[in-house]
Amino acid sequence: MPELLVDFITTLDGYGAADGWPGWWGLEGPEYLAWLGEQPEAGYTVLMGATTYRVMSGYAAEGEPGTDALAGMSKVVFSTTLREPLSWANTQLVAHDPVEAVREMKDTGPRSMRTIGSLTLCRSLLNAGLVDRFRVVVFPVITGSSGQDRIYDGYPDVALDMISSRTFDSRIQLLEYVPTVLAGPAGTTA
Repeated sequence: MPELLVDFITTLDGYGAADGWPGWWGLEGPEYLAWLGEQPEAGYTVLMGATTYRVMSGYAAEGEPGTDALAGMSKVVFSTTLREPLSWANTQLVAHDPVEAVREMKDTGPRSMRTIGSLTLCRSLLNAGLVDRFRVVVFPVITGSSGQDRIYDGYPDVALDMISSRTFDSRIQLLEYVPTVLAGPAGTTA
């Protein structure tokens, strides 16, 4: 059965972006960029919501580094506001319930999937019990006053069993987990 990987980059305090900071908070290094260049999960279908699609396809149109690899990947965007034809190559539009669509893709599809951004979509897929692996790349910065897009707000309680970790450039942490959505805080009965 195909797996679903939720894939985030974040600050230590859980933000996905920060006002005035460059991409990757200006802290990307040669080891991290080399790992990205290896295209982990290149054969996976990339899932995203409309907001992420608009941002990422815009970056791709501007030639932003790192988006060229995404251009050749199979992508699915979930939206009721976007209309076909979509400008970003290899992108399919799905206008119905993403949870049901991903459940069907996992049950009958040939390819594993991973997300990019799309906080609301990721939260919905996790709540539905569809996420097999959760990967977080933590950049060593706290953006308490300028941070935007708090990643975990609105999430349920989730137990995470670590399956791997790695350090890039002596400062960037990659953490991979198998998630289990909990009915309440660990150790309590709900």
